[in-house]
Amino acid sequence: MLPLLLHHLHHIHDYGTQANVHYIMTSNFSNFPKGPEFKKIFDVLGDGINNSDSDSWRIQRKIARALINHRRFHQFLEKTSRDKVERGLLPFLEHVSKQGLVVDLQDVFHRFTFDTTCIMVSGFDPGCLSIDFPDVPFSKALDDVEEAIFFRHIVPESCWKLLRWLEVGEEKKLSRAWETLDYFIAKYISMKREELIKRKKMEEEEEGVDLLTSYMEDDEKDDKFLRDTILTFMLAGRDTTSAALTWFFWLVSKNPSVETKILEEIKANLQVKEGEKWRFFSTEELSKLVYLHGALCESLRLYPPVPFQHKAPLRPDILPSGHPVDKNSKILFSLYSMGRMEGIWGKDCLEFKPERWISARGGIIHQPSCKFFAFNAGPRSCIGKEVAFIQMKAVVAAMINNYHVQVVEGHPIYPSTSIILHMKHGLMVRVINRSINE
Repeated sequence: MLPLLLHHLHHIHDYGTQANVHYIMTSNFSNFPKGPEFKKIFDVLGDGINNSDSDSWRIQRKIARALINHRRFHQFLEKTSRDKVERGLLPFLEHVSKQGLVVDLQDVFHRFTFDTTCIMVSGFDPGCLSIDFPDVPFSKALDDVEEAIFFRHIVPESCWKLLRWLEVGEEKKLSRAWETLDYFIAKYISMKREELIKRKKMEEEEEGVDLLTSYMEDDEKDDKFLRDTILTFMLAGRDTTSAALTWFFWLVSKNPSVETKILEEIKANLQVKEGEKWRFFSTEELSKLVYLHGALCESLRLYPPVPFQHKAPLRPDILPSGHPVDKNSKILFSLYSMGRMEGIWGKDCLEFKPERWISARGGIIHQPSCKFFAFNAGPRSCIGKEVAFIQMKAVVAAMINNYHVQVVEGHPIYPSTSIILHMKHGLMVRVINRSINE
């Protein structure tokens, strides 16, 4: 299959179109683990939840779910989002707007979500989002890891293992990135230990806490477990949300009526005073924005941040489509393609229509996860779904309430060849202050 894959590499996400998602992800879930090949390809993630199967996965998921759903973490999530929007994102956009600069909005979102994810996971702010756009080795290392992992999906295992042995190409880049990630994560773990010791001595207790603090409250968690868990959460939280926001603002720029409706919904449902600057909306307020939620779902349908997945059967099986599979088979299904199939979404499947998510009574239509696959499906559904929506809504509502985003005319828009659906050339925009424009 390699020659065919290479031939279609420029539109790899459109290439795959058939899936037996419900059967693989839900009804016969136990026969379709991620498998040993997946762990080899994603070896940099160690034994974290993303790489685990069976009992190890169940135990890690149970712990992670309890921590993410805990009141303390949600308090910390809202505080982190508010602080980074009010003190990081909006001041940056105001500077860009006043100076009339062209900026890569994808890079801005990348920096925003890297900072917020790092704070929520480790409790430390790397300060990636600022006017001078500083170089952040940790963030660059994550980018290099993603590209190398995608490369491993394309070439045979023997090829990338040879490159690793020779220490050249993508494998050399991955090796260097791995060292950088290990260095920074070890530093964060050490800093957190010192912080917790000081806090215990002073008998201080915070209401909202980061995930690393919660994990370290259990003395049984060793540094290897903490390292793998931090890296998995960092990779998941940073890239998926930034990719989703980038594609969302591009789609909105192409569909001005959607932007108008979101703005009208904000003004109709939230108390925005005339001339009020940089209003941050709480989670409770954002839950009232039904049309905005539908628009985000529609964007995720067309441009899912994780565009494809693969599975490996434990035992021989026959899929509902009639295709036989055995333990040597790799089953690849494309989330990107599923969002563009008439059989799933109808004849208007290529259109950006937030209305398809809104019921006649004005509520959200909840689609089955095996149809709307952006947050995975079945037992492995994303435990960070609510966190992602809270953060995306906070960013979108604050930005659209204050600014109009104008994409530079003629800027090329293509998906990148990576395990995350980034824009290959970024998203170059001008940011226009609404108060000035009006």
